[in-house]
Amino acid sequence: MGYGNFGGFGGGNLQNLMRQAQKMQEDMQRKRAELDAREFSATVGGGMVEIVMTGDKKVQSLKIKPEVVDPEDVEMLEDLIVSAISDVLGQIDRAEKETMPQMPGM
Repeated sequence: MGYGNFGGFGGGNLQNLMRQAQKMQEDMQRKRAELDAREFSATVGGGMVEIVMTGDKKVQSLKIKPEVVDPEDVEMLEDLIVSAISDVLGQIDRAEKETMPQMPGM
């Protein structure tokens, strides 16, 4: 067996595999960039709290209606904010699973 044939992988086959791997990587980077730029939003409490985040999980805006701000019940406002954040992060996670191919071992 010569050194030009590594376990059945001829030079051409190896080059094809490397090209396919590079294309997959480029596709994944493109999909990741598209997902990162996409905006996701969640509204809770009947429209009292709204959050907008990008796919890379950066907060773009947080809107709170004045009538939900009650100094006597700050805990309710905190719960609404946490709920909105959880909701939008769940949307991003689902979009990642749908958009990004699963790699073996991940």
